[in-house]
Amino acid sequence: MSAAPLVGYSSSGSEDEDEAEAGAQARPGTGGCRRTQSPLPSQRLPVPDSVLHMFLDTEEEPEDDREKHGGRVRTFPHERGNWATHVYVPYETGEEFLDLLDMLLPHAQTYVPRLVQMEAFHLSLSQSVVLRHHWILPFVQALKDRMATFPRFFFTANRVKIYTNQEKTRTFVGLEVTSGHAQFLDLVSEVDRVMEEFDLTTFYQDPSFHVSLAWCVGDARLPLEGRCLRELQNIVDEFEDPEMVLRAHAEQVRCKSGNKFFSMPLQ
Repeated sequence: MSAAPLVGYSSSGSEDEDEAEAGAQARPGTGGCRRTQSPLPSQRLPVPDSVLHMFLDTEEEPEDDREKHGGRVRTFPHERGNWATHVYVPYETGEEFLDLLDMLLPHAQTYVPRLVQMEAFHLSLSQSVVLRHHWILPFVQALKDRMATFPRFFFTANRVKIYTNQEKTRTFVGLEVTSGHAQFLDLVSEVDRVMEEFDLTTFYQDPSFHVSLAWCVGDARLPLEGRCLRELQNIVDEFEDPEMVLRAHAEQVRCKSGNKFFSMPLQ
């Protein structure tokens, strides 16, 4: 089977790594008035607890340590005030889905042992983009306005496919959507309009909507495609009632910006 189109994954993986905002440091005042009083003693006064705990919600600047996130590499460098942002539909898993995954992953690992299971499952509606901190809430509100009248829908993802990110630094085993594709295109159209309002990159042309099951560092398409891919598809097809097991309900859209999550229910 031929290689799947490149899809919307950043090298760090917007579902796997938080891009936390670095808190801005205030500068001392630089007023032009001369002091008329004697300098205060150099002894430091204790800082009240109310001040010490005032900024607990401010995220510290993340360390770009690959060992802490499986060797993943950032697509764009972290900068103060920039928040990596991603829009997606969460994929709620049932017990039968996890049973199927327990069959698929060990088989794929016989070809690529370094494959690991995704921590969460979703279908992307946007690329990973960068928002300045003060644009996050207006961006989310614009998304909510777009999603306010969008109807919920069912979809099925049951075609095994191999994907890479744009830089080919990560490889994914996924299940491609086979029914509900038109509704996902309509959702992307709404998300793209918001992206354009904020002068951000829109989604890919002719996207392959899918649920990623597992990933690894590097380009592992060669060992995973061909025989391995056919065997994985056979496991899916022979699983008990795969159409129902892999049928899901799109009930909400989520936006992840840094380590903040926003939910927008569909109607």
